[in-house]
Amino acid sequence: MSLGTPLAPEAFVEQLREEGSRRYHDRHPYHVLMHEGKLTKLQLQAWVLNRYYYQTRIPIKDALILSKSEDPAFRRMWIRRILDHDDEDKGGLALWLRLAEGVGLDREEVASCRSVLPGVRFACDAYVELVRERSLVEAVASSLTEFFAPDLMSRRAAAWEEHYPWVDRAALEYFRSRVSRARRDSEEALDFVIRSATTRELQERCVAALVRKCEILWALLDAVYAAYVTPGWRLPESA
Repeated sequence: MSLGTPLAPEAFVEQLREEGSRRYHDRHPYHVLMHEGKLTKLQLQAWVLNRYYYQTRIPIKDALILSKSEDPAFRRMWIRRILDHDDEDKGGLALWLRLAEGVGLDREEVASCRSVLPGVRFACDAYVELVRERSLVEAVASSLTEFFAPDLMSRRAAAWEEHYPWVDRAALEYFRSRVSRARRDSEEALDFVIRSATTRELQERCVAALVRKCEILWALLDAVYAAYVTPGWRLPESA
């Protein structure tokens, strides 16, 4: 059913920004504690270890997005995201494993993902399913959480340097590298969504996809918070 006349591009972008901003996971209690320097070493390590599973899902969801497009120009643009994460030396996965080492975790243990909380795994897999099931423009819209990533990454790097001096400063390169990459990626994705969401219904579907992605990121942190902060239901090491 038609929802009426499409929003003007400026109004559409404003709706995306407003809905994403008030749901973005920078407001989650775990991130608030992190940026205020109130996490213990174990809690910070737990976040790094569990978040790595999300990092492994990013190139997979990007490959799914790539497979949905018939446009070679779009595929040439989007495939860079996969390389940005999978490059053996400077990719996001490699930099995250360096971050893991920087907080005192075993690289191989983190890379194995065997200690990832079930709730985190469920949330991250839900993101892959979201991208798999939705249309190309909705899948791209779900990535627009990157609107807000540059500011978050800048604040996070500064907070870690101030509050967690035991972390190897060189290990924070992932956060620094994402500032410019997320800004570029979000601008490209936004341009595509504006051009492709030509009806009000498609615009609403794009907003809904972004909201769902925000909920997934929030659910990931809920799982880590419940396991390591309150009530602290951390699984036994043998689980």
